[in-house]
Amino acid sequence: MNLEGELMIIFLVSWPLLFLFYRMITKPTSSKNLPLPPGPYPWPIIGNFFHFGKNLHHRLAEMAQVHGPLMSLHLGQQILIIGSSPIVASEILKTHDHALSGRAVSRLLQNREPTAHNMNLVFTSESTDVWRMLRNIYKSELFSRKALESYTEMRENKVMEMMKYLGSKEGEAIPIKQVAFATSVNILGNATLSIDLVDFEGNGIGANIIDSLRRLAVLAATPQLVDMYPILSRWDLQGWYKQVMHIIQADLGTELFAAGTETTSASTEWLMAELLRNKELMQKVRDEVTKNIDGNVVKESDLVGLPFLEACFKETLRLHPAGPLLLPHRAKEACEIMGYTIPKDSQIMVNVWAINRDPNIWDDPLSFKPERFVGSKLSYKGNDFEFLPFGSGRKMCPGEAMASKIVLLTVAALILNFDWILPDDKNPNEIDMEEEMDIAMHKKQPLRVILKYRKQVEN
Repeated sequence: MNLEGELMIIFLVSWPLLFLFYRMITKPTSSKNLPLPPGPYPWPIIGNFFHFGKNLHHRLAEMAQVHGPLMSLHLGQQILIIGSSPIVASEILKTHDHALSGRAVSRLLQNREPTAHNMNLVFTSESTDVWRMLRNIYKSELFSRKALESYTEMRENKVMEMMKYLGSKEGEAIPIKQVAFATSVNILGNATLSIDLVDFEGNGIGANIIDSLRRLAVLAATPQLVDMYPILSRWDLQGWYKQVMHIIQADLGTELFAAGTETTSASTEWLMAELLRNKELMQKVRDEVTKNIDGNVVKESDLVGLPFLEACFKETLRLHPAGPLLLPHRAKEACEIMGYTIPKDSQIMVNVWAINRDPNIWDDPLSFKPERFVGSKLSYKGNDFEFLPFGSGRKMCPGEAMASKIVLLTVAALILNFDWILPDDKNPNEIDMEEEMDIAMHKKQPLRVILKYRKQVEN
């Protein structure tokens, strides 16, 4: 545990804090209210702090096996509501979408005068007119069908530039996520500013954005004492607000790049890792790609003829969703779900990682079996609550269509142009698939691959 974590624990269990919150904790609740959803018993003052682990989606899935698909926990005074089944997800994201559609934003942002954070989707707690205006701009100018079609050739060119770069590094072990990340950054850079922001080594005028993304990822994963204990909200005890505001005021496009680059590059890496670990599936995808595409250039129009590759992508999103808990919601008003009360201002999470691995929903859920999606009507458009990699409802990820196109285009081009080899003749079954979370869920150990031109395209 790092020093900050140790200091937090010491602070949480200190006797002065016990005294400060004695009256609030012993305040009686109304017997007329419905009970909270079940959950592990909270400790005095700190709640369920010690029930949490590094990969929170794992711990919450384990607790749901004991306490059920609708569960409540306490983090200090903050109430967390966790949904871990399609029925509960539908209640949260559809039936009660209006009541539960607030964004869970730190009190440090809520309590300050509106500044730069009101020009962000993620850092805005209410669906204000400004929020709706910004979301509409994103949807119409970047993610609408018309906008996506207008940038088709640009995306194809950026992926081919990536292929040329990888060809120049033939025989070297390449950290594939890093290269895919640079491609995603430049696709968004050209869609918004009409320029490349970085090169494949991470240098360029957009290098500061990449640094900002890394720092924002760390900050986003840092729990805040003021959210656990509202009485502290007038003070920025951990210096969190100052750091976050410095980033988003200096780079107003940070959240857009965070959402649009980390997720696509992470999904590309997970898909490649799964194909490397499944030789027969890799060959099946390669046969499909080479059969349907002439030459060595992949067009987005070719993707419709690659249903098995898309099935592999869907299976990757099932096993490795970029946002395993989606972005947390906040209850704008109290409501009732399945006979339990969901209090106002409680934080709401949907554990899609747990849903995606539920044996009551999926056959052999821990195995990579893209065949389950062949001929299936299940999509990632937010209408099937057993499969919600991009969320659902009014807070669904607006960049789903762009992200899926980039990942499929990139992996199809990599399969068409190169043979993939692991460094040091490593056995593909030994690829470390351990997860790590910050803004997105990615491989803890980066995938490094040696790419060699296939004989059909080496010239």
